[in-house]
Amino acid sequence: MSHPKVQPFTRPKHIDDLPQGTSFTAGHLVETTASWRTQTPQVEAEQCNACLQCYLVCPEGVISVVGTGITIDYDFCKGCGICARACNKHAIKMSEGGV
Repeated sequence: MSHPKVQPFTRPKHIDDLPQGTSFTAGHLVETTASWRTQTPQVEAEQCNACLQCYLVCPEGVISVVGTGITIDYDFCKGCGICARACNKHAIKMSEGGV
């Protein structure tokens, strides 16, 4: 699974350099979004059974599997808390502030 990577924006020099249609290549970001977050999800590894409910509902796609648990890419997590609400094992807790 590929996660977004911050890439510098280069202004197109010709109209042919612009994307065709209504979308652009996935994974092209020019800045991180962690500064928007007021709450941060914290994973309690001993409670997580890697059921991936959090992965399925994460609107930003920042959750991935590592070994027998999950990890969160805090550079792009906006702290919405949907993952914590979806976790049946209550292995994700929201804490105040950013990481």
